[in-house]
Amino acid sequence: MPVIVPLCYGYSHVAPGSEVTRTDEVYGRLRADILGGRLLPGRRLKFGELRGSYSTNMGATREALTRLVSEGLVVVTPHQGYRVVSLSYQDLADLTVARIEIESQVLRLSVRDGDMTWEARLVAAYHVLERTPPISPDDPDRLADAWNVAHTAFHAALIAGCHNRRLTTIARSLREEGELYRQWSVSLGGRSRDRAAADHRELLEPALARDAGVAAERLGAHIALTAELLIRCATDAPLPADAP
Repeated sequence: MPVIVPLCYGYSHVAPGSEVTRTDEVYGRLRADILGGRLLPGRRLKFGELRGSYSTNMGATREALTRLVSEGLVVVTPHQGYRVVSLSYQDLADLTVARIEIESQVLRLSVRDGDMTWEARLVAAYHVLERTPPISPDDPDRLADAWNVAHTAFHAALIAGCHNRRLTTIARSLREEGELYRQWSVSLGGRSRDRAAADHRELLEPALARDAGVAAERLGAHIALTAELLIRCATDAPLPADAP
């Protein structure tokens, strides 16, 4: 199961032309191409092709791929080399069920137990999310890093009212594991960028109204949408019952 890391990264401040700078550059471009769906799930990543496409050398390419392996975006197999992590229907289905069960319950507890400080943090997080452009200005196929940060902060604020540390830790971990799938729901699944503010307002309103049932129901639907958009893109998705 892929482990996804935060979507903001920075380049090292080193002398221009150094090996570290070249590695960071190819890492950033490869990472953006994976998240943007230009390097499709399961695609082989051959050194020769990468060196030509990204105008880099063997050392920088290998280091960039090693970093992406550690993030779960690339996998390496003996005798087969590197490839983009596959989009797995079974993993997506299992993760979706787990997230709906646990995150929805944590949200219920958060709505029940959150105080005025929790409300203020939630409203502030939504304010930032609503006013942050969702699409990267230099890459129309990828969500903007600033929006990803704001999105993570909003969902963290939603469940911050829950006092059960173990449950909130599990919920955050599951959300991090689903981050790549959420990115792909935009670049591969055609998720609407224009619905982002409305979708999150529909979570905010019942939470502030202390309607735990509606808030949990809407969060479950919010999580399930990612799976619905990506199932048709997964190579191991089961055939419909009436398929030949």
